[in-house]
Amino acid sequence: MIKYIETKKEFDEFTKDKLVLIDFFATWCGPCRMLSPLLEEIDEEGHDIHIVKIDVDRAKEIAVQFGIRVIPTMILLKNGQEIKRTQGYLAKNLILDFIKE
Repeated sequence: MIKYIETKKEFDEFTKDKLVLIDFFATWCGPCRMLSPLLEEIDEEGHDIHIVKIDVDRAKEIAVQFGIRVIPTMILLKNGQEIKRTQGYLAKNLILDFIKE
Protein backbone atom coordinates (compact mmCIF):
# COMPACT_ATOMS: atom_id res chain seq x y z
CA MET A 1 0.00 0.00 0.00
CA ILE A 2 1.35 3.41 -0.95
CA LYS A 3 2.04 5.55 2.10
CA TYR A 4 1.46 9.30 2.20
CA ILE A 5 3.82 11.08 4.58
CA GLU A 6 3.64 14.67 5.78
CA THR A 7 5.99 14.90 8.79
CA LYS A 8 9.76 14.58 9.08
CA LYS A 9 9.43 12.28 12.10
CA GLU A 10 7.10 9.90 10.26
CA PHE A 11 9.39 10.01 7.21
CA ASP A 12 12.54 9.21 9.19
CA GLU A 13 10.85 6.33 11.01
CA PHE A 14 9.36 4.78 7.87
CA THR A 15 12.48 5.00 5.67
CA LYS A 16 15.21 4.01 8.11
CA ASP A 17 15.41 0.26 7.42
CA LYS A 18 13.94 -0.60 4.02
CA LEU A 19 14.07 0.04 0.29
CA VAL A 20 11.79 2.99 -0.45
CA LEU A 21 10.79 4.82 -3.62
CA ILE A 22 9.77 8.37 -2.77
CA ASP A 23 7.53 10.29 -5.16
CA PHE A 24 7.69 14.03 -4.52
CA PHE A 25 4.57 15.50 -6.11
CA ALA A 26 1.98 18.28 -6.00
CA THR A 27 -1.76 17.96 -6.54
CA TRP A 28 -1.68 20.71 -9.20
CA CYS A 29 1.09 19.03 -11.24
CA GLY A 30 -0.10 17.33 -14.46
CA PRO A 31 2.87 14.95 -14.88
CA CYS A 32 2.54 14.02 -11.19
CA ARG A 33 -1.09 13.02 -11.75
CA MET A 34 -0.05 10.92 -14.76
CA LEU A 35 2.64 9.17 -12.70
CA SER A 36 0.39 8.29 -9.77
CA PRO A 37 -1.58 5.42 -11.40
CA LEU A 38 1.68 3.84 -12.59
CA LEU A 39 3.05 3.83 -9.05
CA GLU A 40 -0.22 2.30 -7.84
CA GLU A 41 0.12 -0.49 -10.43
CA ILE A 42 3.71 -1.16 -9.37
CA ASP A 43 2.65 -1.23 -5.73
CA GLU A 44 -0.23 -3.66 -6.44
CA GLU A 45 2.09 -5.99 -8.39
CA GLY A 46 3.99 -6.67 -5.18
CA HIS A 47 7.50 -5.56 -6.10
CA ASP A 48 10.01 -5.65 -3.25
CA ILE A 49 9.83 -1.92 -2.56
CA HIS A 50 7.81 0.45 -0.40
CA ILE A 51 6.37 3.47 -2.19
CA VAL A 52 5.96 6.77 -0.38
CA LYS A 53 4.25 9.87 -1.78
CA ILE A 54 5.19 13.27 -0.41
CA ASP A 55 3.18 16.36 -1.35
CA VAL A 56 5.75 19.16 -1.59
CA ASP A 57 3.13 21.73 -0.57
CA ARG A 58 2.24 19.86 2.64
CA ALA A 59 5.66 18.49 3.62
CA LYS A 60 7.94 21.40 2.78
CA GLU A 61 10.54 20.39 5.37
CA ILE A 62 11.15 17.04 3.67
CA ALA A 63 11.18 18.61 0.19
CA VAL A 64 13.78 21.14 1.35
CA GLN A 65 15.85 18.39 2.99
CA PHE A 66 16.16 16.66 -0.40
CA GLY A 67 16.56 19.87 -2.42
CA ILE A 68 13.46 19.25 -4.51
CA ARG A 69 13.17 21.89 -7.23
CA VAL A 70 11.40 19.88 -9.95
CA ILE A 71 8.31 17.71 -9.63
CA PRO A 72 7.74 14.93 -10.03
CA THR A 73 11.03 13.80 -8.52
CA MET A 74 11.51 10.19 -7.49
CA ILE A 75 14.25 9.20 -5.07
CA LEU A 76 15.31 5.67 -4.21
CA LEU A 77 16.38 5.23 -0.58
CA LYS A 78 17.94 2.21 1.06
CA ASN A 79 18.06 2.21 4.87
CA GLY A 80 17.41 5.96 4.87
CA GLN A 81 20.23 6.80 2.46
CA GLU A 82 19.66 8.17 -1.04
CA ILE A 83 20.84 5.80 -3.77
CA LYS A 84 19.67 7.75 -6.82
CA ARG A 85 17.04 10.11 -8.16
CA THR A 86 15.18 10.96 -11.33
CA GLN A 87 13.05 13.93 -12.33
CA GLY A 88 10.01 14.20 -14.54
CA TYR A 89 7.47 11.70 -15.78
CA LEU A 90 8.66 8.15 -16.53
CA ALA A 91 6.80 5.31 -18.23
CA LYS A 92 6.15 2.25 -16.07
CA ASN A 93 8.93 0.15 -17.60
CA LEU A 94 11.42 2.97 -16.94
CA ILE A 95 10.28 3.25 -13.32
CA LEU A 96 10.83 -0.50 -12.89
CA ASP A 97 14.29 -0.18 -14.49
CA PHE A 98 15.07 2.74 -12.15
CA ILE A 99 14.13 0.60 -9.12
CA LYS A 100 16.06 -2.49 -10.27
CA GLU A 101 19.33 -0.91 -11.47
